[in-house]
Parts: sequence; C-alpha cells; structure tokens
Amino acid sequence: MNICKLTGKRGRALAVSLSAIFLLGGCSGKEVSMPYQLDPPVSAYALSEGSGIDMGQGRAKAFAEDLCVRDDTTLPSDAVDLTEATSGILCDVNHKRVIYAKDETLQLPPASLTKVMTALVALDRCGLDEVLTASDQVLINESGATLCGLQPGDTMTMDQALHALLMQSANDAAVMIAEHVGGSVEDFAAMMNEKAQSLGATGCNFVNPHGLTADNHYVTAYDMYLIFAAAMEYETFTSIIHMDHYDTVYHDSEGNGKSYETSTTNLFLKGEYTPPEGITVVGGKTGTTNAARNCLVLMSRDSSGNPYVAVILGCSERGILYQEMVGLLGKIG
Repeated sequence: MNICKLTGKRGRALAVSLSAIFLLGGCSGKEVSMPYQLDPPVSAYALSEGSGIDMGQGRAKAFAEDLCVRDDTTLPSDAVDLTEATSGILCDVNHKRVIYAKDETLQLPPASLTKVMTALVALDRCGLDEVLTASDQVLINESGATLCGLQPGDTMTMDQALHALLMQSANDAAVMIAEHVGGSVEDFAAMMNEKAQSLGATGCNFVNPHGLTADNHYVTAYDMYLIFAAAMEYETFTSIIHMDHYDTVYHDSEGNGKSYETSTTNLFLKGEYTPPEGITVVGGKTGTTNAARNCLVLMSRDSSGNPYVAVILGCSERGILYQEMVGLLGKIG
C-alpha cells in the first residue's frame, strides 16, 4: 500500500493505529487488538477481467491498494499527440499502472465530467426507486446549458434522473438529484468533496453537481480517473453509460405523464469515431463549456477484457478531442 496516498483523517487514523500497535505490542509478547484490519470479512466490489463487475473475495481492499501509479514504463507526454489538450491520462486498471500521462495533476475545470461524481454520490446514498421532486432551482437559464425540461413539481425516480444526467448531461436533473440527496446544492457539494477525499482524489474541488462554470470548481485528470473507476463499480452506472438511446415517462405535479427521450453524447457509441483495433469502448462521459473546452473520460476494454480508464481535459475542439482519444487508446496493450 502506498502510504504517501493516505491523506487527511484517513491517513492520520492509520498512523495512530499503527503507532499503537508498535508501542503496546512491541516487546511485551502480549496480543493487542488491531483496529486496522487488512482483511476484514466484508464484501467489496472490484473491477475484474471480462465483462461486468464482480464482487470481491470476502475482504475489503486496503485504501490505495488499487490506485494506478506511475512507474518506469509510463510513457512521456510526447508519446501521444495531445497537442490540442491541456491534460490527459491512460490507466491500466487491473495492473495498477499509469500507461501515459500529460500534466495529470493540473487542476482544470471539468465541465460535465462533474456529473460522474454526482452519480457516484447518488448511487452511494440512494435507491434507484426513490422519487425525486423538482424545485424552482431546476429552472436554469444559463446560455447553452443542456436541460431535460424539468418544471417545478415534476417527479422522476432516481433511475430516470441518472439516465438524464449521464446520457443527455441534463443540468436540471443534476440539481434535482443534488437537492434530493443533500437537501441543497451546497450540502451536496460537500458530500462530493467528502467522497473525493475518501477515494484519494485530493486535487479536486466541487461547488455544484453539474459542472457549469464556477469559481473553485476543478479536477485533475488523475482524480477523474479515481472518481470514474469508483463509479464503474456500480452496475447501474456501467449500464447507463453504455446505452445509446433511452426513453421513459415521468410525471408533472398533477400526476400527468410526460414523455422523455434522449441519446448518448458519446461519439464512439454513436459510431462516428472508431477505437483502435482490439479496443472496445464501454462508455464514458463528455463535458463542454467555454472555460473547460472539450473533455472526455472513457472506460475501455482490450481483447482480453481488461479495463482501462482514459481521460482528456481541455481540448480545443470536439473533433480533435476524439482524434486524440483514439491516439491515446492506441497505447493500450
């Protein structure tokens, strides 16, 4: 385990626990209760080879055990043509290795990649059948903001809202989710930051659930890898980001049905771009604002089913973003 990755309360707690073991149990020969167990008998999710997400083998993995890290085989920034992007990273999830990185710790606006964290916190805390009610805060009037058309009093299940959030990238759905889970956008943002810290994603900060431009709202490519990999542990998340089309019926304040239909914003899933031979794009999340420019995070698999996370932040144009992503995915294998 990389102790350097342990920060904040988690790191201090571990340090105190280990110190107590050495001080109390060092030479006395007495057994001392160990508060930090390396193999506690609880279940855990784990990304594994093949399709789908498998349950862990009866143990909780130690914090930071599964983090991809740089080593002497990590490719330099000029090994992939990301000249039009500000930052990027490619991680081999199974082998815990950073294959390629360019300025992966640079703090940048994430645009709608933010919604991956929104979905993760919601899935951590809520059931898919919970009913969400839209408040006046869903009436977002920012120019260019993507909306699914919610009106105050409209209701959706969490499952429906997550589809709107991740597929269409609906900002009004993000607000509805945040208020349902956190009580307010501000309190939900605090939950997002708490979750980020628990993942070791210490270079990011969230102030809203949708990624519309705001002061002090930023991520790093490395943190985005951590957040996305954690979200992939939920089968619901994996299923949604892999869909190319979705339709449903939600309800207005009077209980009348309202039809909703959307499709993916991922151009790999739309068939407009093709990944390198032997690589399958499972799905991902797009993001675009004037401040963030064009961003993309993907989960892909090689011909053996091994998972990889690729992130590009701050690319100049959408078409170039996908061209550069194809080049990045070409370094798998």
